[in-house]
Amino acid sequence: MTRLDSATPPTAVHARSPRDTPARPRATLALTSAATAVALMTYTAPMVTLPDTASALHTPLSAQAWLLNGTPLGLAALLLVAGSLADDYGRRRVFLAGTLALGLTTALGAFTTSTWQFTLARIAQGAASAALLASALGLIVHAFPSPRGRLHATGVWGAFVSGGIAVGPLLAGALPNWRIGYGVLGAAALGVAALGTRALTESRAPRGGRPDVLGALTFGLALVALVAALTLGRDGWLRAPVGLLLGAAVALVAVFVAVEHRTGTPMIDLGLLRRPRFLASSAGGLFTGLAVIGMFSFLPALLQQALRLSPLATAWLFLLWSGLSFAVALQVKHLAGRVAPRTQLALGFALHAVATVTMLGAIGSGTWPRLLPGLIIGGLGSGLLNGALPLLAVESVPAGRAAMGSGAQQTFRYIGSCAGVALTIALATSAGDLARGANIALLVSAGLAAAGAVAVLAPRDRA
Repeated sequence: MTRLDSATPPTAVHARSPRDTPARPRATLALTSAATAVALMTYTAPMVTLPDTASALHTPLSAQAWLLNGTPLGLAALLLVAGSLADDYGRRRVFLAGTLALGLTTALGAFTTSTWQFTLARIAQGAASAALLASALGLIVHAFPSPRGRLHATGVWGAFVSGGIAVGPLLAGALPNWRIGYGVLGAAALGVAALGTRALTESRAPRGGRPDVLGALTFGLALVALVAALTLGRDGWLRAPVGLLLGAAVALVAVFVAVEHRTGTPMIDLGLLRRPRFLASSAGGLFTGLAVIGMFSFLPALLQQALRLSPLATAWLFLLWSGLSFAVALQVKHLAGRVAPRTQLALGFALHAVATVTMLGAIGSGTWPRLLPGLIIGGLGSGLLNGALPLLAVESVPAGRAAMGSGAQQTFRYIGSCAGVALTIALATSAGDLARGANIALLVSAGLAAAGAVAVLAPRDRA
C-alpha cells in the first residue's frame, strides 16, 4: 500500500494528471463558495422551521432529532468516500454531480408528507452535499497552488460556510412556509450546477488500481449504524436496538481498518493518523460538531418554544451569531504567520465555551436580550473555527489528496454534529423544564468546547 508521509517529494505532491486543464481561479472560488453556501443553507434551514415542519409531518418529540440529523447522517456516511473518489476520478465531475443531486433532492424534499419521507430526503441531501463539499477544497487547491493564494481561497471558502449558516435560517423564516424554502434552495443549487459545467476545469490525483468499494461500503455502513444509535439513544441508551447498532458500528469499523490495511488504493491512508496536524484537523472537526453545531442546531427551536419567538424573529436573532461568524472567517487569513491554525481553533473553542456560559439562565429569563452577549462571543469563536478548519484540512495531507483531507475532517465534523444534536435534544428535554434542561445542555456544550481546545493542541509536531 502506498503511504503518504512527510517525505513525499514536492513534485509528486503537486503533480497533475495529463488530463488536468488550467484552472480559472476566480470562477472556481466563486462557484465552489456559492455551492457551499447553498449546501449549508439547506443544512441549517430546519433550525428555525423545526416546530412547523414537525407539526406538518405529525412528528412526535421523540422523532424530531431525525428531522435535524438526516442531512448530517448523509454527510458523515459519504464525505470520506466522496473525497477519495474526487481525487481519483475528477473533482469537477464529483462536484457537479453533487451539486445537481443537491438541487433535485432538496426540491423533492418540499413534497414530502411524512417524517420518514422527509428524513430520507434529508439523508439524500446530505449525501449530495458530501460530494460537493469534499471536492470543493480539492478544486480550490488545484486552482490556487501557491501558499498565499491557498490561504486567501480557503479563508473565503470558510467564510461562505458561515454565510450559508447565516442565510439559511433567515431565508426559511422569511418565506411563507418551509416547503417554499426547499423549492428556492433546490433551484439555487441547480443554477450553480449549470454555471459550473462551463466555468470549472477538471483536476485529479489518480493513484491507479481499483476503487476501494469494500472500504467505502464498510465505512458508510459503520457511520449509518453509529448515527442511528446516537439518534435513537435519546429515548434510552440501554435499549436493545441502540446496543445492537453500536456493536455493529464497532464491528464494521474493525472490518474497515482491516480492508484499508490490505488494499493498494485505500480510501484513507491510515498512516495519516501518525500526523499531528491530521489528528488536530480531525479533532477540530469532531468537537466543532459536538459543541458548536449540536448546540446551535436546536437552540432556535428551543427559543421558539420557550420565548415564543416567530421563525423569522429567531432567524434575525441568530443572524447576529452567524453574521459575525461570516465576517470573522473572512478575516482569518490575516492571522496567518502570526497565529497557527491550531491555535486559532483552540481560541475559537474557548470563545464558544465562554459564550455558552454567558447564556446560562437566558431561556428561563423570558427575554431574548439576555442571549446577545453569548451570541456575539459565540459568533467570534465560530468564525475562527470556520476560517481555520479548511486551511488545516488541506495542510494536514499531501496536496494531491486535498479532497480526501477535506472529506476526513468534515466526516468527523458531521459525526460530531449528529451526536451533538441528539445529546442537546436529550439534555434540553429530559429535565421536565425547558429552562433547566437548556442550562444543562449549555454547560455540557461548554465542557465539550474546552475538551476541543485541548484536543487540537495536544498532538505535537515531530522535531
